[in-house]
Amino acid sequence: MKLADLDIIVTAPPAPGWGGRYWILVKVTTDDGIVGWGECYASSIGPEPMQAVIQDVFERHMSGENPENIELMFRRVYSSGFTQRPDLTVMGAFSGLEIACWDILGKARGRPVHALLGGRMNRRIRAYTYLYPLPHHDLGAFWTSPEMAGESALDCVERGYTAIKFDPAGPYTLRGGHMPGMRDISQSVAFCKAIREAVGNRADLLFGTHGQFTTAGAIRLGQAIEPYSPLWFEEPIPPDATEEMGKVASAVRIPIATGERLTTKVEFASVLQSGAAAILQPALGRAGGIWEMKKVAAMAEVHNAQMAPHLYAGPVEWAANIQLAASIPNILMCECIETPFHDTLIRSSIRVEDGFITPSDSPGLGIDVDEDLARAHPYTGDGLHLQMQEEPCDYVEGNNFEGGAPAPRK
Repeated sequence: MKLADLDIIVTAPPAPGWGGRYWILVKVTTDDGIVGWGECYASSIGPEPMQAVIQDVFERHMSGENPENIELMFRRVYSSGFTQRPDLTVMGAFSGLEIACWDILGKARGRPVHALLGGRMNRRIRAYTYLYPLPHHDLGAFWTSPEMAGESALDCVERGYTAIKFDPAGPYTLRGGHMPGMRDISQSVAFCKAIREAVGNRADLLFGTHGQFTTAGAIRLGQAIEPYSPLWFEEPIPPDATEEMGKVASAVRIPIATGERLTTKVEFASVLQSGAAAILQPALGRAGGIWEMKKVAAMAEVHNAQMAPHLYAGPVEWAANIQLAASIPNILMCECIETPFHDTLIRSSIRVEDGFITPSDSPGLGIDVDEDLARAHPYTGDGLHLQMQEEPCDYVEGNNFEGGAPAPRK
């Protein structure tokens, strides 16, 4: 069995676009006709040049290879061009292709991927969700309304979720870390208060940030929300400063979570060695794939840390997250995005039921991809999957981060 053909589909979820502006799906076919699906969560360059990167990685390092030889192919890619260091774009390409290899291997053996990773450790996986607007909420106003956040949180809990994430402390700017404005701190406290009052002790609060603060600013904000006992404080400073993140972890009585922008065990090792985080959040479509993150899970286990795979992408990466989660002892939870498009694209082959996911025993990733639907929604824009703003933090009028899907401007 050899890897023979590659097809790349860039599909765009309908508005408002939860999960990003587009998803890069890869369809890999072997010489004996077995099809594997993967997803490349790479957002540093646009989808058109990224397709060329994916094609090059496949042709240069994987085409004609036995899909079993994942370690060999990883080392080829990691060493390509005399590098042997983390490369987010190239690893984003390889990660999706690697996921497709596991899908192929499971289908060839008639077994789910987790059975090939040491077997099922967990009968079901705890799920968490971001807070999204309810149908009656105004999309533009939602992101700065503690009251709407409380309503959304209660709705999630009533559907069975025991952990909910929210993100009220924007903005994310290309300028690096900043000191949070007093308005942003007050708004963050108000969100924590409203959500805690809405859900009581029925759910954990997951406080999301994306590296927008200085070390001192993160400590200041983290200490302000401590009374509401969030389960985690996510990526409080930029991801390239793990020793500084360790200072935040030491100063704030909330566990630090990080990892969605990291790739390979090398970068995750730095987090663990510096005590920067107790919870790792790899995005399997960019972090090196399933096998590489199985190694990271083992490293985390030694450091008494837990795994919580990140998802701001499509359902193929979600399926990979679940297969990994099923096989490791230190899984905390998996992020979920429940939209009709996510569900329909894999023909309802993964479901969240009462706040948990039961890993599929179907061969491979356990999903049934609707290829026609993916092709029927091509991405035609010019924006990246996610983008930071150029304007600095507004200390006068306050800030409004709109959850990765800004409301349409009139």
